[in-house]
Amino acid sequence: MKNYLSIDIGGTEIKYAQIDQAGNIIEKGKVSTPDNKADFLVAVDKIVKKYTDRIKGLAICAPGKIEGTKIRFGGAIPYLDGIDFGEIYQDKDYPVTVLNDGKASILAENWLGSLKGETNCAALTLGTGVGGGIIVNGHLLQGSHYQAGEMSFMIVDLTHPEKMQGSVGNLCSAVNFVKHVNQKTGYSEINDGIHAFEEIKSGNEDAIKIFNDYCLNIAALILNMNTVVDINKVAIGGGISAQPILLSGINKAYDKLVSEMNSIIGQTLVKPEIVAAKFRNDSNLYGALYNLLLIVDNETDY
Repeated sequence: MKNYLSIDIGGTEIKYAQIDQAGNIIEKGKVSTPDNKADFLVAVDKIVKKYTDRIKGLAICAPGKIEGTKIRFGGAIPYLDGIDFGEIYQDKDYPVTVLNDGKASILAENWLGSLKGETNCAALTLGTGVGGGIIVNGHLLQGSHYQAGEMSFMIVDLTHPEKMQGSVGNLCSAVNFVKHVNQKTGYSEINDGIHAFEEIKSGNEDAIKIFNDYCLNIAALILNMNTVVDINKVAIGGGISAQPILLSGINKAYDKLVSEMNSIIGQTLVKPEIVAAKFRNDSNLYGALYNLLLIVDNETDY
């Protein structure tokens, strides 16, 4: 019986998995992401050829803006710009779909995760920047130019001399948050997230202040999103979402933010439920496949 091949293109690794229609992973693997376009295309083609006789669909997700099956502006992998997987594999007798990796994360959660059954929801992946996606009235929000959900580019603090320093991608970056805590507490391994949270849990005042400010920035992002699309639930993903204190901190920050502002905000806007994402490392593999299934079944309008 044929299944599907899902490929998640990341800046460090290309992950892939053979998955059935119910979301069961049959086998999976990964290879290092090459540093140039030619080697990259060879690496992907090697994966596809390995499974091509065993699959009935190829689902891909990648950074950047996705126009149909073409990648534009490849995010952390600039050489992806212009690659069209639908064109490359047009001779195959199975469908090929491509989706932005942030949008794949919300589809994974909406299919089998913590957003299952939700028709108005969002997912935020906290990493180097902020990835994410939004579902409105049961449909993934793409926008006129396929750029809806690019939360990292939102400017929320115009007081910074360099305006991009006031962006969500900077202020809500998990990487920046962890570095800030470790630098402030004098720890040399600045990217060690476990240590950063140990400092917070131990009661270190500097670490706690940085943590509270970080949670407040995320809460403000959720509030701003809610004013536009009126979401019912938000799933928080990324490596640091495994820390229960993070979800508690964001929820407390949201309540504090609303209580300190004009009461009409709290009276008008219903707070969305803020939960941890179910999927972590395999999220994009599931989301890419669900995107393919929706398109094949004509259940999407994008």
